[in-house]
Amino acid sequence: MRRQKIRGHKRRHRHIEEWRLENLDLRFDLIEKYNGDHIDIVVHPWCDISIINSKIPEPKAKTKELMLSGLIDIYESWKKQLDQLGQPYYFKIWLYEPRFSKSQVVCGIGENIDYYENVFFKPGESKKLKPNNYGQLKNRLENFTWEYRLDEDHYDNTEVGEPDIYASRQDYEDTKKWFTKLLKKPHRTNKFKEPIGDIIESYSLKRGDIWLGGQK
Repeated sequence: MRRQKIRGHKRRHRHIEEWRLENLDLRFDLIEKYNGDHIDIVVHPWCDISIINSKIPEPKAKTKELMLSGLIDIYESWKKQLDQLGQPYYFKIWLYEPRFSKSQVVCGIGENIDYYENVFFKPGESKKLKPNNYGQLKNRLENFTWEYRLDEDHYDNTEVGEPDIYASRQDYEDTKKWFTKLLKKPHRTNKFKEPIGDIIESYSLKRGDIWLGGQK
């Protein structure tokens, strides 16, 4: 798969600033309705799904720095507003590497607190975020406490499905071949005590790291 070339960086940087400004206010209506809210990096082309069989490269240098600075600004603005709720909450920056464009700010209240606290797998190994890798944002990142987790893709035993859902027998066989090859890679297997429908086990493949950053 070829890599898509990113052009027009000044325009991208302007869009990052627009995205940052549009998301400084906490959406209390969503907090009340869904017990949480989150902000993704919604900046073209990183928020898009490629339809031309090309891979969108992760943001780098100044673009990456502006995005992360925007996430920190949103976090700091939301925290002042969350503190006014007068109730417990979960609130973190989810910083992905190397899939940086998946990074987001996430908050939750009520039953979502426990969900978010346990959504990512905590490995036995210990790694620390290196603020020096983020240029001028080093000091701002050091104001956070960062916890290490795994960035994983998840599948289950029903991934391939039955032959009759495919357009052709060849499509079915190709998917089986792809899934068999996928599970030859290192992964975690989780067998459920109680089946969820036809799902009896899941498979988690590491794609990178996640650091969960918060302030008191």
